[in-house]
Amino acid sequence: MGQDGAEVQLSLSAVVADTDADRLALASEALVAAGFRVLPARNAGEMASLLQHQGPSVVVAECALGRSLHNPGIPVLLLLDEAESLDVEALESWRVADYVMSPVRGDEIVHRVQTLIGRSKERARSRGEVEALRESLRGVSSAIRETNDPQLIADHVVQGFGDALGVDHVWFATFQDERVPTIRAQWSRPGCPMLPARLGESEGTIMEVANKLWAAADVLAVTDHREDPGSAIASALKTWSTELNPVSTVLLPVGEGASAMGIILLSTVEERHEWTRPEIALLQHVAGNVAHGLIQGHLISAQQRVLHQLRQLDKAKTDFLATVNHELRTPLTSITAYLDMIQDGSGGPVPDGINRMLDVIARNSSRLRKLIEDMLTVSMQDGSNLDLKPVDIAKLLQVVVATLRPLAESRHVSVSVTEGPEDIEVTADEAKLEQVFTNIVANAIKFTPEGGRVGISSAVSSSEDGGRAALVKIADNGLGIPEHDLPHILTRFYRASNATSAAVPGSGLGLAIAHDIISRHMGRMVFDSTLGSGTTVSVELPVGGP
Repeated sequence: MGQDGAEVQLSLSAVVADTDADRLALASEALVAAGFRVLPARNAGEMASLLQHQGPSVVVAECALGRSLHNPGIPVLLLLDEAESLDVEALESWRVADYVMSPVRGDEIVHRVQTLIGRSKERARSRGEVEALRESLRGVSSAIRETNDPQLIADHVVQGFGDALGVDHVWFATFQDERVPTIRAQWSRPGCPMLPARLGESEGTIMEVANKLWAAADVLAVTDHREDPGSAIASALKTWSTELNPVSTVLLPVGEGASAMGIILLSTVEERHEWTRPEIALLQHVAGNVAHGLIQGHLISAQQRVLHQLRQLDKAKTDFLATVNHELRTPLTSITAYLDMIQDGSGGPVPDGINRMLDVIARNSSRLRKLIEDMLTVSMQDGSNLDLKPVDIAKLLQVVVATLRPLAESRHVSVSVTEGPEDIEVTADEAKLEQVFTNIVANAIKFTPEGGRVGISSAVSSSEDGGRAALVKIADNGLGIPEHDLPHILTRFYRASNATSAAVPGSGLGLAIAHDIISRHMGRMVFDSTLGSGTTVSVELPVGGP
């Protein structure tokens, strides 16, 4: 043995444990002669101490002492007497172990020990390679999870697989499938020609193979096509690309549910590749991440397209409402101006019958103006800023009641305001807040029959987050809201069914506008209604403002 070989061999040590002195001496002498540093042990205690403190390369032990070992993590050679039995399952759990039967020979012990150490090193090397591959493919999975772009996912896969496995070609394609978009991606080792972007006439064969593999939860791994050049898949690959003469190939299906939706091809064209079970398992794991990422990315992309279209439609609707409002307000302003002049007598005396007609026109002009103003408010709601300043709730409610007093008197409905024991001030847009309470109180008056009443109260309460809030309640004893209408009552242009049947005028915008404004002030509206008994609308606004 040369000097370098001797140095390597002398770096190995062996614990030799045996209660049989002659066999202990025989094994020790043979291993010393082979260049091992021998650590003898005559009982289980000495063996355990040596294993703990010396870290040997191998253990040679009689079977009785060997039974005291529990998955030692190093190679073990057991020495058995002819009459002794062996627990093979326990031996296999040690991963690297062997045994010899007595009478033993020194050269046989050395050969078995050297074989065990070689197997142990090979296993360690293999584990290291698998761990390195696992780490590389973990990076691929991480990159897949960080994007929802299907093409970028495919690019990560081919690049990551090519770098991790050292193959010559990686090619990825999805089939025609509603679950994923059509994608093509490939990676080739420098110096190798690029593969075609389409499957062409081979698509049917490759799709059929992919679906069979997916159904069987398997992959097609060919170590050497030269051993079976006439196989269907080799012919399909050859037909697909005259440039591809694969030596080793893996076809990996990418799927979800009952069928495959794509395929990943890994191929070498110069050297054969022994596809190992850990490699295949890791590739399948990443393929599962690819399928999930592609489906999720496709769904998100579709949602984003729909959202973009909805935003465009909403903008078109807003622009349309703003334009229509402008076009309606101009002639209406002229109509109401001339109507006022006629009723004031600017054109001469007006007969009583004509005056009654003019009153009807005036009322309907006011309704039309209110509808136009509401539509304009809706069209400008999202883009307008709030003009925030301190607002006294009690004073604001008095202004609202004074404005709506003529409407209440015309319907013989009483309106009362009850103020809380302390002044309530919020930071808000006063004009918009006045619009909120005007809409709610006007609704209460309109839906309350003659002789009815509307009560308005204000107080300070605790909000849901524990802070102080201004609570305003508008309660009436009118028609009430049907239970099936309550979930929709804040939808724009929606009107309760009993409002339509009772011919109560309105556009279905008042409460929707009020809700939008309250939400922008970080407040909330709550409805409590009983059909035929009345409705209470509670408005909560944070004291101190939004």
